[in-house]
Amino acid sequence: MLHVGKPAPRFELDGVHECEFKRITSADFAGHWQILLFYPLDFTFVCPTELCAFSDRIDEFDALDARLCGVSVDSAYTHLAFLQKPRSDGGVRGLRFPLLSDLKREMAGAYDVLDDEGFSARATLLIDPDGILQHLSLNNLPVGRSVEEILRTLKACQSVRAGKGTEVCPADWKEGEPTIKPDTFSARRYFMTKRKLGEPMLAV
Repeated sequence: MLHVGKPAPRFELDGVHECEFKRITSADFAGHWQILLFYPLDFTFVCPTELCAFSDRIDEFDALDARLCGVSVDSAYTHLAFLQKPRSDGGVRGLRFPLLSDLKREMAGAYDVLDDEGFSARATLLIDPDGILQHLSLNNLPVGRSVEEILRTLKACQSVRAGKGTEVCPADWKEGEPTIKPDTFSARRYFMTKRKLGEPMLAV
């Protein structure tokens, strides 16, 4: 079973990138942050909006050394048709990251995101440069993902990794905000600065 903090399963699948068929493996992303965007099917309703939203902000992910991949159970040929169809018709023409074809459901099964109907769940996985799964989230199929939240989570994971466990990120943490040193004294100082209006100040 898949666990955050443990190695992510390796994969090797046919895919399509820039309208070219390619064999894509997990080794291609070694040494980089990787974001896997599992989604149910091409030519649906929520899926193209998500893929295009992530593609439109690909430069922000590139700046964070993060590589994106979309994954569904569609064939590579269906992906190609999806990539050739304009956005105005529900396609994803111009998508700036590859789409992987998990036709045999092997990758979705390995990542434990295959639903009862045989489609990929709407799942987001964030894997660090060492191949360790750092984040996993699942949306109900009718609900699209937030690019902003995935960027925020990526930056938080990178902050913790850079600190080598010496600092942790509080709720709703954003880049540039204070982190918490995970010891009682330092944590109380942080909590004191964030106390709710009207609460008594803690003695330090």
